[in-house]
Amino acid sequence: MLSAILEKKERLVIGLMSGTSADGIDAALVRLTGQGLSTRIQLLAFDVLCLSPAVRERLLAAMGPAGRGNRDLCLLSSYLGELFAHACGHIAQKAGVPLAEVDLVGLHGQTLYHHPAPEAFPGFTVTGTLQVGSAAVVAERTGLTVVSDFRSRDMAVGGQGAPLAPYLDFLLYHHRARGRIVLNIGGIANATSMLADSSLEAVRAFDTGPGNCLMDAAVTHYTGGKQTCDTDGRIALSGKIHRGLLEALLRHPYFPLPPPKSADRTTFGADYLRAALAVAPGISPQDVVATLTALTAQSIGTAVLEHCLQRGRYEEMILSGGGAKNPVLVQGIRQALPKLFITDADEYDIPGKAKEAVLMAFLAHETILGRAGNVPAATGAKRPVVLGSVTPGSPKGLSGE
Repeated sequence: MLSAILEKKERLVIGLMSGTSADGIDAALVRLTGQGLSTRIQLLAFDVLCLSPAVRERLLAAMGPAGRGNRDLCLLSSYLGELFAHACGHIAQKAGVPLAEVDLVGLHGQTLYHHPAPEAFPGFTVTGTLQVGSAAVVAERTGLTVVSDFRSRDMAVGGQGAPLAPYLDFLLYHHRARGRIVLNIGGIANATSMLADSSLEAVRAFDTGPGNCLMDAAVTHYTGGKQTCDTDGRIALSGKIHRGLLEALLRHPYFPLPPPKSADRTTFGADYLRAALAVAPGISPQDVVATLTALTAQSIGTAVLEHCLQRGRYEEMILSGGGAKNPVLVQGIRQALPKLFITDADEYDIPGKAKEAVLMAFLAHETILGRAGNVPAATGAKRPVVLGSVTPGSPKGLSGE
């Protein structure tokens, strides 16, 4: 099956992504021609398949170092495999493309734990990352070849396994005359900076800190699960920033670390928020959300100033991710970075909401072609490596037995 894929001049690839917010599966079907920085990408269809509150709650309970046990992890991985396989059929149907004509699936899976800091074990120092969502189930249900587990190979050569976006960011947004910073605000916020007329090897990228994760957690808590995010920043707009709480939150040890660095939902988790709230007893829910929104904006601003703007000239910032649709957060970023012209990724060829799913398709395509997909300058890896594990498809696919 791989030889048949390699013989084609253009390939149809599905990209699947479930981010740190664990609220849905992003699915994109793209047509890819060429390779590397000469790749041409045509987005044929994109959709988000929302996860039910019960599934999201189960995923969140499984995250982090104290997540649920082996039984739940095992079964969750298989269950998510079924959901990802369903997403493949759904996005192909939306594009009007028979699933059998799709060549490949890029499956990120759901991150449950990411540990890029070296840890001493007997005889070795190790790092690790865990994304669940069985590639074998997806391959069997769809009949398609699946590339998964993109982060582990980068970590095996000393990288952080994140961020994965810089390669695609460079392909989509690099400009010969303008320095650009691409900021994706998902659960965690990450930035990719590209000086004008620079090379891929010169890209600088890192996680700035919390994106939506703390705001979402607070809104979910205060509304008893009736809301899971601050839609349009309405709650933050009705509150006031509590300066004492903001200062306590900004003392997190992650913020002063230099790149390369990466974070996940557990880096800025419930324990961190509870400890910070202890310095401001009786603070209203609206003020908490306003303060957490300010935390995201200020931590982004500080990180970009220190790690990007002090190292070169940048004119533009391009926003994507759910946080790009929060006007209160975007206004906070504008105030923190007044010299940058800030635009939305929706103004470019690939809509911002589709970018991470397209990234998975692009990386899977590079893997099948035997090409490296990491950017060592961004992840800290010792060298470029081919990312992911390949699970060959089954000719039976969705037809079953």
